[in-house]
Amino acid sequence: MDGVIVDSEPVHERAFVDVLRSLGYGFPEGLRFADYVGRSDHVLWQDFVGRHRPAQSLEELLALKRQRVIQLVRRAAPIFRGLPELLEPLAARWPLAVASGSERAVIDAVLALKDLRRRFRVIVSSGEVVHGKPAPDIFLRAARLLDVPPGDCVVIEDSKPGVAAGLAAGMQVVAITNTHPASELRPAPHIVRTYEELGALLLGTR
Repeated sequence: MDGVIVDSEPVHERAFVDVLRSLGYGFPEGLRFADYVGRSDHVLWQDFVGRHRPAQSLEELLALKRQRVIQLVRRAAPIFRGLPELLEPLAARWPLAVASGSERAVIDAVLALKDLRRRFRVIVSSGEVVHGKPAPDIFLRAARLLDVPPGDCVVIEDSKPGVAAGLAAGMQVVAITNTHPASELRPAPHIVRTYEELGALLLGTR
């Protein structure tokens, strides 16, 4: 979802920094937000807690960032241009799922934008699996809920951990260069730069 449906990686970074500042921290030494793109918030905050031992619990930190992300997403509605139009023919042809490292409340807030929720049969959040990306768990759960064999699934990803997770799940992977350049996504067998290219690939118009 993040980086594929919604341009939310900058939103997540801003929310993280906003929470830190509200608690009296600057951006923490030794942590680079870019290293956590495609991974769950739990991993980021776990590393922060391990380094800085804040007074707040991991659950409190997660809740504070979740609230801030939802505020920012609702305000900016940063759905990628061309994505809603592409979902219509895709959903008419195949069952679609969202398998996201975000928490369910954030997913719900994003999919409420532009009436996107009705396009997806299955939603899987980070809280429903033990291991986040780059482990394949979240994609395998989505496939089970769709009742589709993993080898018949196509994963659309923008992040390096997401590409690795899709490949580990035994799925076909298409990477889109919304977050990383093509050179960093090369393990993916297919790389596209626009939603027009993505639609041409998935709908067989090229």
